[in-house]
Amino acid sequence: MEATPSRPSGVDYAALFAGIPTSYLVMSPVAPDYLILDANDAYLANVGRSREQIVGVPVFEAFPPGPDTFDEHGVPWIRRSFDRAVATGQPDTMPLQKYDVADPSGTGMVERYWSLISVPILDAEGRVMLLVQRAENITDFMQQQGPGHAEAERTELWRRRAQEVETDLYARAQELAVAVRAQQVASRRLSSLADVTMQLASADSVSQLADIIIRAGLPVLGATGASIAVRVPDSDTLRVTVTPSLGGAMQRTYAEIPLHGPLPTSIAARRGQVVLVPDAQAAARFQGLPEAMAMSATQAWAVLPLQVGTRLLGSIAVGFADPQEFHDEEVELLRALASQSAQVLDRLQVRDRERQAAQEVARIAETLQRSLLSDPPASADLEFAVTYQPAQQVAQVGGDWYDAFTTGSGATVVVIGDVAGHDQDAAATMAQVRNILRGIAQVLERPPSVVLSALDRALDLLDVPVMASIVVAEISAPVPGESTRALRWCNAGHPPPVVRRAGGAAEVLSRVPDLLAGLGTTRPRTDHEITLDRGDVVLLYTDGLVETRGGDIDQDIDRLRERVAAGAVDAGPKALLQMLITDEPAFDDDVALLAVQVR
Repeated sequence: MEATPSRPSGVDYAALFAGIPTSYLVMSPVAPDYLILDANDAYLANVGRSREQIVGVPVFEAFPPGPDTFDEHGVPWIRRSFDRAVATGQPDTMPLQKYDVADPSGTGMVERYWSLISVPILDAEGRVMLLVQRAENITDFMQQQGPGHAEAERTELWRRRAQEVETDLYARAQELAVAVRAQQVASRRLSSLADVTMQLASADSVSQLADIIIRAGLPVLGATGASIAVRVPDSDTLRVTVTPSLGGAMQRTYAEIPLHGPLPTSIAARRGQVVLVPDAQAAARFQGLPEAMAMSATQAWAVLPLQVGTRLLGSIAVGFADPQEFHDEEVELLRALASQSAQVLDRLQVRDRERQAAQEVARIAETLQRSLLSDPPASADLEFAVTYQPAQQVAQVGGDWYDAFTTGSGATVVVIGDVAGHDQDAAATMAQVRNILRGIAQVLERPPSVVLSALDRALDLLDVPVMASIVVAEISAPVPGESTRALRWCNAGHPPPVVRRAGGAAEVLSRVPDLLAGLGTTRPRTDHEITLDRGDVVLLYTDGLVETRGGDIDQDIDRLRERVAAGAVDAGPKALLQMLITDEPAFDDDVALLAVQVR
């Protein structure tokens, strides 16, 4: 199989490095130490040292230079070669070098002659990441060239040796080319995997996770398709997302599989084991796998658990069109992809659980809230319209309410309020405030300012921790023969009511508001009063209707006045509320609305 950056070559590079008969020394490219990182067996045999003795040691400390190995500046010739290779990024071939090494017996130095090449290993960006020395021991040849040989014989020997060296250099160049290509392939694959990791972090769903693996992960692995199996909570089922490259039949057939089934996908997700299926013969050991391989036109699979800590989230399976050997290097790449995918999947599942919890809280809050928003009273001389609109964000559902009821004196009380907070606690607190306020208004039958002051005292005595903005308004009982009604209200820190007159003009009832309810204030509250004629409409609302991000609240309220005035003159309360809601199909905050018209 041809080696390409996107397809493993099947070569075990660790075994190749250890077994090459030519000596190789691997170093850090950082001068002046050139720290030794590894050496193959041939090199260790030539210098009479063990790997433990030299790895992690600066090269010229492990092999001290002799007096005749320095240039005129006192720098070893070999060090100069290292420097050139690192500086240029190109191999540097040295002339024949005499460089003696320590005798393993400790009795002195052993004469050695070398043919040396310094080779820089580059990463995907062209930077030197390793320095390799190719060291050919030619000591035996040099020692054969004694002074007793005839000049012709030496000349012939040198000619033959030159031919041998040329042949040998060609062979060494080929070996180096293989090693360099292998390193470049590994570097590109690692770099590509880093890119995949960055892309995986952007996934917002399991399907997006699968899409990224298809687009970016599979080419790195040389694979043709993959599947992601996720454990379904509180069940023995795996929900499987299969890449389209494996075919529609695979997607339909294996959309869900049992956690305790015989397929490698189930085994990896259940036991946390890596399952490697290199060929059809190995696939026969797993019930149902040969059929899946035939359906997907694959001949090998690698299946790895998706695991975070001790928690098994599922498994990822990677399919190949050809049989595989699954060398350690490839398995480590697969493990890295599985680990990153598991982290992303865990993040998605945590986010989904948080969303579900928030939606459940919002559902409870909204249900409680709606249960407390009673219908307005039936009236022959007043027409009501009410509505409640939850926020588009689940976290913003909570404490807005409206209320309308008739007192024993015949007056009608309308209320709009907003308890601080946005959750089921705010809705529960709103219920307390609403019920206390309704009871006080019914029993006292006093002006709105007195009712709100009594509410302040009640909340303090009952130890209800709350801050709420409220408007309590009272429409006087009808008087036979009169067409007007008195509207008296008190505002505890709430957006002001808006009145649309029968002729179409709209007015904001802007008065200096009192403090919020629930602050324990003993300051007297203030009533305000206007006259309503037949056809006039009073609009009460909560701030979610008008507030805009970064906007000015006074300008927002004035825009509401303009919208109310722009409505049809003969439009009743229901048409008015419908117009306001239609203009804003989605609210950032929940909204309560109450409109009442004098008939």
